[in-house]
Amino acid sequence: MTQTIDKMLIANRGEIAIRIMRTCREMGIGTVAVYSEVDRKAAHVLAADEAVCIGPAEAAQSYLNMEAIVGAARATGAGAVHPGYGFLAENAEFAERCRAEGFLFIGPEPGVIRLLGDKTAARKRLSAEGLPIIPGTLGGETSLEELEKATLAMGYPVVVKAAAGGGGKGMRTVARPSELESALASASGEALAAFGSGEVYIEKYLEGPRHIEVQILADTHGNAIHLIERECSAQRRHQKIVEECPSPVVDDTLRHTMGMAAVNAAKAVGYTNAGTFEFLVDKEMNFYFLEVNTRLQVEHPVTEMVTGVDLVREQIRIAAGEPLALSQKDIIPRGHAVECRIYAEDPANGFMPSPGTIQTLVEPSGPGVRVDSGVYQGWTVPMEYDPILSKLITFGQDRQAAIQRMVQALRQTVITGIASPVPFLIDLLESEVFRDGQVKTDTIDTTLSDWSPTPPVTEALLAYVAHDLFGRAKAAPPEGPSAQPSPWTQLGAFRL
Repeated sequence: MTQTIDKMLIANRGEIAIRIMRTCREMGIGTVAVYSEVDRKAAHVLAADEAVCIGPAEAAQSYLNMEAIVGAARATGAGAVHPGYGFLAENAEFAERCRAEGFLFIGPEPGVIRLLGDKTAARKRLSAEGLPIIPGTLGGETSLEELEKATLAMGYPVVVKAAAGGGGKGMRTVARPSELESALASASGEALAAFGSGEVYIEKYLEGPRHIEVQILADTHGNAIHLIERECSAQRRHQKIVEECPSPVVDDTLRHTMGMAAVNAAKAVGYTNAGTFEFLVDKEMNFYFLEVNTRLQVEHPVTEMVTGVDLVREQIRIAAGEPLALSQKDIIPRGHAVECRIYAEDPANGFMPSPGTIQTLVEPSGPGVRVDSGVYQGWTVPMEYDPILSKLITFGQDRQAAIQRMVQALRQTVITGIASPVPFLIDLLESEVFRDGQVKTDTIDTTLSDWSPTPPVTEALLAYVAHDLFGRAKAAPPEGPSAQPSPWTQLGAFRL
């Protein structure tokens, strides 16, 4: 039996909240935004049909405040809650609370979220279902002596990982036995602060792997499909920064094998809704299960561009009890898509966050260009949350066309008042290692760790171009020879 959804509360903020609202509007579903006091004038608040303040700036008192969010859904008459990604998106207790209050939760069943959210439990269960896993501990080892013994058995180097959460938090690489005790302590402390659980486990370190993930959809009628893979190896400090679909190295045989492994594992644990099975792939193209993300991924747009499937729409349909309208044979990928994450951070300063007021914002457009943005010119980026501003996605008939379109789109992007990774992203996409599809998970940290813009782009040049584009009273052009190129040409020369 299917349920009708007239109004949905989005328990998130920024670009992902706006992205969900777009599909809701297409489906005739009213939207409710929630916001903290510091987000009172945020773009997602302005985009919603209704908005409710749920607390002060601290996430623990607002976007992680289950009582306040459920209260907002109740007060506005929302029939469903979409968690987006981050915050409470993979919190089984929140999913249970929503269902207990009578709201449709747009995601998997709470029991499945709980199982797969514990990485050690997920490794045990899915290994039993036949998914290959990286050698490592499976939980239950509590003493330092037990962990040292297990680590010596698998051999150094190893990686200490948080059992809950992800995004590189609670993760340490250990090269020798003398480093293990301190790595366990620091990883556990960071995991406790980030996820509320200090439990960690240990995996064998894979040298220069690729990070490849498989998007799946599964309904409540026993149907499940995969929507091919995404390449997510371009990372800094274990945080993805560029993603693409399909992977430049996955052939049809590996695509089918990995995709069906994810589908069969999803069926085995009773998974429903959208989810992502993440794998590490070694240089021999062997794949190993890493984790399951029981939510919509940041990088989901590249899959949408290549398959033509609106993943948010499918999430809503599945939660409402509808069967999948697609079968595996209907998933026919075309072309190539690339996504760049645009953060308020300084790549020349270790990617440190760069909160502040956006003085100028020019976002690109044109054929094959998509911008999922959560900010606007004049908005002050708060320091309390993840500093993502927007996601820039380009589509082309093949990989090189998508990359070239992305480079041009990045050159059309102008952000002043705060730092952004735009110049870095251009240099990365134009690098030989990226063009050749040879980026591994450690490439950025090992080969671009000392990156700096050359030559620097001045605020004066950016401001001049922005004024020119908006048709306002033009600022004085930057000083230089009278025969200098136009500011737009200079901008391209500066690789921005």
